[in-house]
Amino acid sequence: MPERPAVHLAVPVDDLPAARAFYGGVLGLAEGRSSDHWVDWSLHGHQLVTHVIPGTVRPAGESEVDSHEVPIPHFGLLLSTPEFHALADRLRAAGTAFLIEPYLRFPGAPGEQWTMFFRDPAGNALEFKAFRDESQVFAR
Repeated sequence: MPERPAVHLAVPVDDLPAARAFYGGVLGLAEGRSSDHWVDWSLHGHQLVTHVIPGTVRPAGESEVDSHEVPIPHFGLLLSTPEFHALADRLRAAGTAFLIEPYLRFPGAPGEQWTMFFRDPAGNALEFKAFRDESQVFAR
């Protein structure tokens, strides 16, 4: 178990082999327990579970942040800056289409961060980000 509290997140997918290829292959997450209709993943020590639910994930909407339309809902993770750029390179190499290309948000301001958005094969929106100074995650 991580030294800090861990998060549990369950998301719908419509194709378990595609989810395995994306979460295990593209994102490089370690697979845990599974059945014929769900898979546990280690999202940097947090539990992400992909559950097969027939149908398409429908986004609720978008919210403007820093002149970009951010998909709602979404989930993701805070990474170090080197981890962020390594993941961005990995996603590009896999041909992942970005909803919002990796870029530096709020440069020079409290909360300066690298961010990127993309969807998994089921349509779930993901955001990964890296703060220049992790102590600024909740800065105002």
